Amino acid sequence: MSLRTKFVGYLLVLHLCFAAFAVFALYDHRIWMLAVEAFLIASFLVAQRIYRSMFRPLELLVAGAEMIKDSDFSATFREIGQAEMDQLIAVYNRMIVTLREERIRFEEQNYFLDRLLRASPAGIITFDYDGRIDLANSAAAVLLGSTPGALAGRTLDELRMPPAAAVAGIPVGESRVVTLYSRRRFKCSRSEFHYRGFPRSFVVIEELTEELRRSEKAAYEKLIRVMSHEVNNSIGAATSLLHSCLNYRSQIGEDDRQDFEDALRVAIERMAHLNEFMRGFADVVRLPSPKFQSCDLQRMLENIALLMKPECDRRRIRWRWVIESAPGQVRADPGLLEQAFVNIIKNAMEAIGQEGCITIRFTSRQGKPAVVVEDTGPGFPPELKDSPFTPFFSTKDHGQGIGLTMVQEILNLHGFDFRLESEAGEPTRFTILLT
Repeated sequence: MSLRTKFVGYLLVLHLCFAAFAVFALYDHRIWMLAVEAFLIASFLVAQRIYRSMFRPLELLVAGAEMIKDSDFSATFREIGQAEMDQLIAVYNRMIVTLREERIRFEEQNYFLDRLLRASPAGIITFDYDGRIDLANSAAAVLLGSTPGALAGRTLDELRMPPAAAVAGIPVGESRVVTLYSRRRFKCSRSEFHYRGFPRSFVVIEELTEELRRSEKAAYEKLIRVMSHEVNNSIGAATSLLHSCLNYRSQIGEDDRQDFEDALRVAIERMAHLNEFMRGFADVVRLPSPKFQSCDLQRMLENIALLMKPECDRRRIRWRWVIESAPGQVRADPGLLEQAFVNIIKNAMEAIGQEGCITIRFTSRQGKPAVVVEDTGPGFPPELKDSPFTPFFSTKDHGQGIGLTMVQEILNLHGFDFRLESEAGEPTRFTILLT
């Protein structure tokens, strides 16, 4: 039973009791009985009015509580001219206005953050309490080779992708630079926030490839220029002196003359080899800007195969051509692009060594024409998978470590995306996306 019903019942019983007593006590005094009954009716009406005034605030409180319960912050109450009630209404209205403003600000912030996450070039992944993906923006979905909707509700371990495995191994509060697809480098940071009193983690993935490439390029260009300047100056002077010394061979005794000439010629040859060695480094720095024109890529590679045929025959290396989709004409600098492919194929031949196969595959990747150079060599050891494009890095005993660096520079000048993949038990693949 509600308080209102109890109060109304109490007033009704009280006035009925007084009315019954008046009838019983004043039955013989009709005028007084009528006067008392009129007084009781008036008292009941006054009590009813007071009752309404007392319970009106409670009605407003109930209505306000219902609106708050329904998250309806759009309505406020008007003052009714009663001091105590108007005070309560003023407090309630201020509270509702504050809640409405907070909700609008919260919704605006959520909308802004949602647009910011979707437009961010950095990959952002948030996880729920069970470590499953709650949200992944477009950049993260592209990196993981999926779509935001397809990633929701899955764990990183379920994705079975190299980027997912790299991110999954990062503890909360730490950042790491990881190399993916042989050349692309990312800074992966894992942090956490508290939501409803419980921690949830999120990951931010920022690509550093271009920034680090520019930094590395500036560093090795400066190093190569300094080295070339010093070595060439020394070689030029030393070679000139050695040639001058040869003019004095007639003054050497016949028994020692041949040894004298042989020693000087060996020194001159070594100087020439050193000069050629340094020229190889300098060529990376002095790459010209591409002069774009239409190129027949298939014919270019067939000419390279013809050029390499004697060496491939000596090593018993076969060539295989797979044309899944014809590349057609490509806008490129034919001289530079041919130089890049020569370096790629030389690396493939050296990786195979003896008896193997080089496959040239014309296909498409990500909706773009692509060419893939595959070799049956042993590939890179797991600990060196992230190093092929590092300047001056080489797995060969006498390698300079500039072949893939030059390839990288040429392909970057053309705006071609590329990747080098080497997995155990599978061919090593160098894929170039042609735009």
